[in-house]
Amino acid sequence: MKTLEASDLVDIERYEACREDFRQRLIAYKRDRRIAIGERVTLVFENRETIRFQIQEMIRIERIRSAEAIQQELDVYNELVPGPHQLSATLFVEITDLEEIRPELDRLIGIDEHVSIQLGAGDNRQRIPAQFDAKQMEADRISAVQYVRFGFARAQIEALADRNVPAHLCIDHPNYAREVEIPEILRENLLLDLREEAPALFAFPAAPATDTGPEMLVETRALRAFRPTVRRSIDHVIVEVVDPRVTLFNVEEGVLVEALDLVRRFAALQSEAHGVSRIEADVVNPKAADAEPYPLRWHIFVPRV
Repeated sequence: MKTLEASDLVDIERYEACREDFRQRLIAYKRDRRIAIGERVTLVFENRETIRFQIQEMIRIERIRSAEAIQQELDVYNELVPGPHQLSATLFVEITDLEEIRPELDRLIGIDEHVSIQLGAGDNRQRIPAQFDAKQMEADRISAVQYVRFGFARAQIEALADRNVPAHLCIDHPNYAREVEIPEILRENLLLDLREEAPALFAFPAAPATDTGPEMLVETRALRAFRPTVRRSIDHVIVEVVDPRVTLFNVEEGVLVEALDLVRRFAALQSEAHGVSRIEADVVNPKAADAEPYPLRWHIFVPRV
């Protein structure tokens, strides 16, 4: 399966404009790619679309804008994209009792040798073992989240496509022996991944044909208010501090008062025109070692109702 490139992603503003739609589709999509193996272990099968969502979310949360930083995210997450004739999954050990987490995980040490997809029945059953990420494994402990791959031969892909051939996910660990039949909808999704035929889940809207730049509304020594080129809604205004070194934690009181006055003014105008207005603030943690300068800003926009 082809790995993700920067061209598969969009900037923060374009992502924000359609994030909720993408997120809802992704939730439904992953529901059909999830399978519980007993009461403790769940696998979620990943592909380009699930990983693309994770990268876009990370870019949004961390406010990542530079090409170099985006490429670093791609390099990390592309390790989860399955290769040719492979399936990739995130394995979760689900333990809700905090006091039981470590004892239960210790009971599952060695699970990396006991997870498999099995095709067929009886003497003809084929075992396709899970390949765990060696960087995550330790001899005396395991984590509750693991990344695994299953490598298929062509004949095994054909067997998975044959609905007369039983297909199961199995764990045969001494302390946790469970088996579950792979449901039809998941089986179809896995075949699409193995054949590299999985369609794109979501098409981001194209960038504007001509970039006329933001529409400046107010500009002072310390602040500016403008309508961005790519907007979250029919009316979207950004109020931001000009100096990117200013954070919520070191902003001067006078500048903060002036900024909030602008925010209140544009929110009132939107509420009058559209009956509703929403305000969100971008706040960057200045203590993060790799924090990049980013304007302290507020978004005022008309939410979907």
